[in-house]
Amino acid sequence: MLDAIDQDILKALGANARMSLKELALQVGLSSPSVAERLRRLEERDVIRGYTVQINPRALGYQFQAIVRIRPLPGQLQAVQKLIESTPEFCECDKVTGEDCFVARLYLQSLEQLDRILDRIASKAETNTSIVKAQTIMQRLPPLGTLQA
Repeated sequence: MLDAIDQDILKALGANARMSLKELALQVGLSSPSVAERLRRLEERDVIRGYTVQINPRALGYQFQAIVRIRPLPGQLQAVQKLIESTPEFCECDKVTGEDCFVARLYLQSLEQLDRILDRIASKAETNTSIVKAQTIMQRLPPLGTLQA
């Protein structure tokens, strides 16, 4: 699967996806062309899907985050999924097993905005909402040290 060098590359990029190729090569102890080739192979194997930026939602005026569990009413699954996909405040959504079909994260400027969004879904689904007080773990890489080479 992944050898120790590939794991080191992923860890380094997980900490700083904007790291230069030269800096990454120094950090993992390879030449820049060797690291570039490894990156190309990781991308081709769909291990690396892209390089991203983390944005602070509060800096953009989003004072609240909410986690919403959504259970579509009978026959409304596709309509609810389209509503979620077309609502930009839904920044993450997972289709899950269990009583609910979706677990989604909303970024909100106000609690009134939450009401407006949920009102659009109310005729098609039951919802259960929790306001996020703090995000104790930001998105991070899965454990890499336990992978076998």
